[in-house]
Amino acid sequence: MSDESQIEIPPSFLELYLAPGRQKPSLPRAELAERYELCEDMAQMLTETARQMEFSLGITETDVLTRCLLGLRVEPAVVSDAESTWVITRLAELLNWPAPAPALD
Repeated sequence: MSDESQIEIPPSFLELYLAPGRQKPSLPRAELAERYELCEDMAQMLTETARQMEFSLGITETDVLTRCLLGLRVEPAVVSDAESTWVITRLAELLNWPAPAPALD
């Protein structure tokens, strides 16, 4: 059994690649797993940065998440807009912060 077949991709990430009314993602399983791992790693890496921003800049959690989102979207972007929103939502989850408002996007 390969390592990639053991990766459990959460439904929230799978939804990024499901067209309305479809059940099969638009990416092959291996590519989808790679995209998920990249996004999960980014969220994990941003946790310390986000905590430091909140403390050192004295800004709100929402402001931190907004700045991180904007940073993820700077060209050349490594992740799509949909993926960047997922990363920020996951970051908030990891930090036990309230989920970002839809207006954040």
